[in-house]
Amino acid sequence: MRIVIHRALLAALCLALGVWGGVVARAAASEPEMPKAAWPMFRGDPALNGVAAGKLSTPLTLRWTYKTGGAVRSSPAVADGRVFVGSDDERLHAVDFAKGTNLWSFKTGGPIESSPLVLEGKVFIGCDDGVMRAFDAAKGNLLWSFPTGDKIPGSPNFTRAADGKGWSILFGSFDSRLYCLDAGTGRSNWAFETGTGIKGTPAVAGGLTVVGGCDAMVHVISLTNGTQLGEVEIGAPMLASPAMHQRRAYVGHNENVFFCVDLERGTNLWSYKDRGFAYISSPAMMGERVVFGGRDKRLHCLNKDTGNVIWTFPTRSKVDSSPAICADKVVVGSDDGRLYIVSLKDGKEQWSYAIGQPITSSPAVADGKVVVGCEDGNVYCFGPKEAEAGRQAR
Repeated sequence: MRIVIHRALLAALCLALGVWGGVVARAAASEPEMPKAAWPMFRGDPALNGVAAGKLSTPLTLRWTYKTGGAVRSSPAVADGRVFVGSDDERLHAVDFAKGTNLWSFKTGGPIESSPLVLEGKVFIGCDDGVMRAFDAAKGNLLWSFPTGDKIPGSPNFTRAADGKGWSILFGSFDSRLYCLDAGTGRSNWAFETGTGIKGTPAVAGGLTVVGGCDAMVHVISLTNGTQLGEVEIGAPMLASPAMHQRRAYVGHNENVFFCVDLERGTNLWSYKDRGFAYISSPAMMGERVVFGGRDKRLHCLNKDTGNVIWTFPTRSKVDSSPAICADKVVVGSDDGRLYIVSLKDGKEQWSYAIGQPITSSPAVADGKVVVGCEDGNVYCFGPKEAEAGRQAR
């Protein structure tokens, strides 16, 4: 891997990151408060850290199943008592979180791999028909649509608008562009062109966004105007989404390396290379640990400061699903058709459920429940038994 921070942009990058703490503090003060009983977007938060609030009891029991008309590769979002998820049946589905019943659905022009973003009463989602759409989250009315030049497999993220009065939506397309739109109107604020298509979701923190794609580059971009501040040459296409923590970005690529980049210094702090299998799963981070799946059929947990292995957990097939961390537990799906919960401390299995078909959807964790899609066309909700749920409520 080779770090390529353009000399002309290095000073701007250092300046932006040098005031990182102040920017983060101001951004945090203006961000909408994330409800504890919610998982409103892919990976749960704009930095894509994959961490849920509250606790998760085991064993879990199946609470409900919701059937769509196609494979569910989209990862669910949970907010305001609703589950939102896309399907290969070309529909965005809104489902009652408590009952698993349909509230509304919308027919698009192609399969939906993108995961929804729920923000202040609106839901945003991309589609393989190349269109980003915004809906009224309660009623399902289409508010606006924005066409791109190719499919949108990744999920939208958000940031405070440059004028401080509204919100901006960020997402990548296979037309090689990262877009920033006004969340209220769908009008374009700016677009940044990469070398090739963008599959993952851009991470947002501290006035910056970090995104990668099939051009084997990680791009560091200003949220204000879409100016590129630097780039990292990683040597292989990146299909996963990065996670950002303080001044670092964590992600794996399509060959067999997972890495940590110091954005301020423009250096690769460490790389993890085990066996010759791709890392498509996006990482989750809590404390000193970073956790991600691999096509080597394992879930990996590393020390986020050193890259040293803390533990690995074996499944029976590849792990493209991105893990979620809730307190002391990690939840992840596998192509072996099982949903797993393992200990964050030592990687020991605490619970699993055999669905039977591959799980490439990433689990959403909210209010002590887990919601995940499956390639059998169903969305599954797991939670504590009723008696245990009552004790948690008290």
